[in-house]
Amino acid sequence: MRESVFTLMLPGLLAGLLWAGPLLAAAPMNSHQAMAVDILKQLVEINTTDSAGDNTAAARAMAARLLEAGFDEADVHVIEPVPGKGNLVARYRAAAPSRQPLLFLAHIDVVEADPQDWSVEPFTFLQRDGYFYGRGTLDNKDEAAIAVANLIKLKREGYQPNRDIIIALTADEEGGPANGVQHLLAEHRELIDAEFAINEGGGGGLFDNKPLINSVQAAEKVYQTFTVEATNRGGHSSLPRDDNAIYDLIRALDNIRQFSFPVEFNPVTRAYFRQTAETLPAATAAHIKRLLQNPRDDEAAAALAAEPGFNARLRTTCVATQLHAGHAENALPQRAQATVNCRMMPGSDAEIIRRTLAAVIDNPAMTITPARPALSSPPSPLAEDILAPIMAITARMWPDATVVPVMSTGATDGLFLRRAGIPVYGVSGIMVDVNDIRAHGRDERIRVKSFLEGLEFAERLMRAYSGGE
Repeated sequence: MRESVFTLMLPGLLAGLLWAGPLLAAAPMNSHQAMAVDILKQLVEINTTDSAGDNTAAARAMAARLLEAGFDEADVHVIEPVPGKGNLVARYRAAAPSRQPLLFLAHIDVVEADPQDWSVEPFTFLQRDGYFYGRGTLDNKDEAAIAVANLIKLKREGYQPNRDIIIALTADEEGGPANGVQHLLAEHRELIDAEFAINEGGGGGLFDNKPLINSVQAAEKVYQTFTVEATNRGGHSSLPRDDNAIYDLIRALDNIRQFSFPVEFNPVTRAYFRQTAETLPAATAAHIKRLLQNPRDDEAAAALAAEPGFNARLRTTCVATQLHAGHAENALPQRAQATVNCRMMPGSDAEIIRRTLAAVIDNPAMTITPARPALSSPPSPLAEDILAPIMAITARMWPDATVVPVMSTGATDGLFLRRAGIPVYGVSGIMVDVNDIRAHGRDERIRVKSFLEGLEFAERLMRAYSGGE
């Protein structure tokens, strides 16, 4: 899932700028670019939603392209743990590998898309007005197409890497019962084991049609949902009493609304805020610097918390998202429930968060129950040998853009790799207008120019991490 990393990544950055510049006329595509676009078209036009799609068909289509390009059958695997939930794993072998493999990960399942909600057909690839339209063009079939196209190009050129290069195109990242990364780690770890992985989760930000940010996702918050429940003996609505399950729940949720977890920093968020401060107005930058020096500076924390994107990266957050109460319009409620979704900082203990919420609610008669176990993952180290190529390529392609490490407030499949000891870095070089991000939304689209630049960026990065450009 590609989070809205740009609106959340640098909240307030160049506030007030609107995308205004017209797109430049597209130059004719070379053969590599045309192949990548054709692959993207093929992927978009294979429905891979959980409800009605076929991820296996998409995986097999990509496998066929790789085999046609000369890859050995022993290095191209379509793994289907559940019908329709196939995954592709392909390996470009180094003749004499001197380093552990490099993994490029992308999911090829997509979120649901009701054609009635769109002005274009979501599963028909369309190029119009400088954009490619279709479900998955931005999340995440763009990066899947780029990975396949670049691997084929290297193969055709006879490129000699110093390590194996692996691509994994997986199922059920956006939801569904057969998550591909989890299955591959559990049953086929040897196929995807790598020194580190490149995934979605980061990307570029266009401000006033200018590329100014290229983010590198190196950490994710931890998803944890709780059910908060108040119960009561109930009764007839004509005889109301002071005790009422709905009112108890309302008071509990209001207590949660007013509560803030303490500020926490990890190496990724510390680097993010330190670099972000250099781009912001003096007053905001001063609050950031104060908080970096003293995370218990309540005044600075309150000033930054007014911006949701900053607040989400400063602390664990919990918010009510669903309500269920009562059993009849003429009866006092016997039960009132709320779903409270928390996004915990990496390393947080879900039980401690639950106990904190219980203390905040301050009603021992109410219960707080986790919906499922939390899956935490450690931040990936901000190693120089990882960041330096990203910074160098960014500087060559977009001289005015800054590389910024980020912690996603959402989640990706990188979670499972990090838990398995494989560091993950979300970076794509795909520049997206910060005022028009349509991943998961109506009329999903990607700029043609951004897709082609992402193709070049990823190829350069693939070469840099496997022996140089």
